[in-house]
Amino acid sequence: MHRKITVKTITLLLFLVSFTGFAGGDAEKGDQKSEIKEYIQHHLKDSYDFSLLSYTTDSGEHKYIGAPLPIILWDNGLKVFSSSKFHHGETVAEVDGNFYKQYHSKIYKTDAEGTINYDADHHPTNVKPLDFSITKGVVMILITGLLMFFLFRGLARSYATNGGIAKGVGRFFEPIVLYIRDDIAVPNIGKEKYMKYMPYLLTVFFFIWFLNIFGLTPLGVNVTGNIAVTACLALLTFLLTNFTGTKDYWKHIFDPLGDSMPWYAKIPLYIILIPIEVLGIFIKPFSLLIRLYANMQAGHIVLMSLIGLMFIFKSWIGSPMSFGLAFAISLIEILVALLQAYIFTMLSALYFGFAAETHDHAEEHEGEIQHL
Repeated sequence: MHRKITVKTITLLLFLVSFTGFAGGDAEKGDQKSEIKEYIQHHLKDSYDFSLLSYTTDSGEHKYIGAPLPIILWDNGLKVFSSSKFHHGETVAEVDGNFYKQYHSKIYKTDAEGTINYDADHHPTNVKPLDFSITKGVVMILITGLLMFFLFRGLARSYATNGGIAKGVGRFFEPIVLYIRDDIAVPNIGKEKYMKYMPYLLTVFFFIWFLNIFGLTPLGVNVTGNIAVTACLALLTFLLTNFTGTKDYWKHIFDPLGDSMPWYAKIPLYIILIPIEVLGIFIKPFSLLIRLYANMQAGHIVLMSLIGLMFIFKSWIGSPMSFGLAFAISLIEILVALLQAYIFTMLSALYFGFAAETHDHAEEHEGEIQHL
């Protein structure tokens, strides 16, 4: 009986939410959905200014609260100016007689009217100058780098001045550092070679973790949801893995069967095995970048969509439910932020372990003789 009443109650609530949330006109609902979708896309993209929030005045003017960032272009010479000249993509910037327009988060060279030309597939054909601008994503990367530098420099100093015992905020981070060393680096790489990889493992773990947490704050900069950033991190893991790989690592790739059978018997198998092994070299870092990018991007999309539902429902039931779900997802995202940093670090350590693997064939052979 209780179960039937609960089902009826939930059904009634869902009906009320649907009725009150979608009772408005289709045109108004469509406009709201388009506006929310555009806002989500804007949140996910990088930008040339650091905007905290925006609003529209009664006269229809868009007001932005934030700070402009420097635009650095190479177009027959260095062009440096403030992103405020674009006015968030609404105006054309004139610099030394040249005109530039911000269009879909990219900068194109144009005329005084801001004309954008298109090809048959509706892709812009205007010249794109080399862009070295400081975007909001770059700003957050610099802030995170400085935070890590001062944080761990203080931790190192506390070891030196306090007899090898951390103090202050270092007491919180010391167990994490020890965990990465004892439970990630040593088991996967080995006690003999883990130390040369520790600086990278510690850096990439805290770098990803801090950026993920910053993305959940009101600053809302989705740096790790940018595939260019995750690709660079994966590229570093790829380079470290292959440039530090031992001869046994490369032998496993190009001679995976070893001495288990004669060379003429291995040739037909190696036609298939070697391309697969070589392809695996690139698939591993690719999986790293896609996993981090997709998880963080999806988390932000879900969170922003739930917040947008509050403006679509506009009811005393639908809006609180949307807020509650958004709050719950935010708590889950805090865990995901840490989990993604852990997974990236763990897999990087695993790949380093493959690269650092060595086999002492002489000792193995001697052990086999003694056993016989």
